[in-house]
Amino acid sequence: MDTNSVNEWSELLKALAHPTRLQIVAELLKGTKCVNDIQEILPASQANISQHLTVLRNARLVDFAQDGSQRCYYVSRPKLASSVIALLEEGEPAIRKSKDELDREKHSEGGTCCVR
Repeated sequence: MDTNSVNEWSELLKALAHPTRLQIVAELLKGTKCVNDIQEILPASQANISQHLTVLRNARLVDFAQDGSQRCYYVSRPKLASSVIALLEEGEPAIRKSKDELDREKHSEGGTCCVR
């Protein structure tokens, strides 16, 4: 895993880590929409939606096509966006491990952990 990839993934995840932006991406996965269309769906101002779209564009998650005076936005990485949302929708529960389980894993993998 190289540093450039990690930095790109980090920026992408930060872009998705806002409720409004996540909702925007989910709506755009349903089809191309202009800012006015998004404003009718989400409880946010046009200026606020535009700011969020800029963040998503900078993360290369969405892009737009000009339609007269309007910009129509779409998801530019639909497989990625839909996969992330699908994983979130699964609601995988967090697991907890006991010290014994950790010790068994550590010994079975031949490694050491938590040097004291």
